[in-house]
Amino acid sequence: MCSRSDPGILGHARFGDLPGLLAPQDLLVFNVSSVVPARLVGHRTDTGGKVEGLYLSSDEDVWTVALRSNGQLRPGQTIEFVGESGECAGVELLEKLGAEWLVRADGNPTETLGRVGRTPLPPYILRSRRDAEETVGDAQDRAWYQTVYSRAERAGSVAAPTAGLHFTPELIDEIRTRGARTAEVVLHVGAGTFRPVEADTVEDHDMHAERAIAPAETLQRVSETRGSGGRVVAVGTTSVRVLETVGAGKGRVDGGEMETRLLITPGWEFRLVDGLITNFHLPRSTLLALVGAMFQGGVERVKEIYAEAIASGYRFYSYGDAMLILP
Repeated sequence: MCSRSDPGILGHARFGDLPGLLAPQDLLVFNVSSVVPARLVGHRTDTGGKVEGLYLSSDEDVWTVALRSNGQLRPGQTIEFVGESGECAGVELLEKLGAEWLVRADGNPTETLGRVGRTPLPPYILRSRRDAEETVGDAQDRAWYQTVYSRAERAGSVAAPTAGLHFTPELIDEIRTRGARTAEVVLHVGAGTFRPVEADTVEDHDMHAERAIAPAETLQRVSETRGSGGRVVAVGTTSVRVLETVGAGKGRVDGGEMETRLLITPGWEFRLVDGLITNFHLPRSTLLALVGAMFQGGVERVKEIYAEAIASGYRFYSYGDAMLILP
């Protein structure tokens, strides 16, 4: 646990201690987007060459996917994706747009991905499993790589909002029993979230777009919380981006869907968010820049906190440990 305003406050706690660290008038805001089985494994039907991919979005029968193949891919080729259970689905390559492809697929995307898609685990987890010759069934991964409060009707993320993986139904019940309230937003995590910052300055980074929803009920609770002296604590950087998009006047406030390209860097004036629960992030990432914006000391303060985390044996990244930032 650390303080935004007082650099001297830095403590260690178990995640189960969270209810006691929140005040009765505080508000936790969860991103309830659920992860789709977006990882694709298959082969070219003409050569049998292996193809791996990631489903990103769809418009009726046209999907946008990221594809990787040992051979050159060209429009007109067909690829057959194969699920863990052996079920298959074919797609036709239509057009390459930068690093992504438009493909034509048959059937409903949700149903098709349910059959042939796999859990979109981060590549470093998959590499570690291969190196350790460890086998984990996809059914188990689908259960693990999903927050307990995610909503099936809000499916759309190609990566889990991992700060929420620490919560259990019992912990949420205890938080509510002690008087703190909860609210929901939606941000469908896209692959661009993990694209490293390669520009000379983070402000010059070409920020990706992600679909989001800020329900009117949630914004009302945020207003009530701040008006009563409570703290709005976002669970995950995704929740921060939704609320701050609205707070900065860059998104709709009527409960409708919006698209956000908000890039939060040190110096950002937070309008709706007071605190944050987040995991430990990769260097040169927009996520780390957002965390740095939470502190007066910016990235230098984050480096001090991360050094303490490393010295204390904390785990980083998707299945790692968390940090709680409070005013």
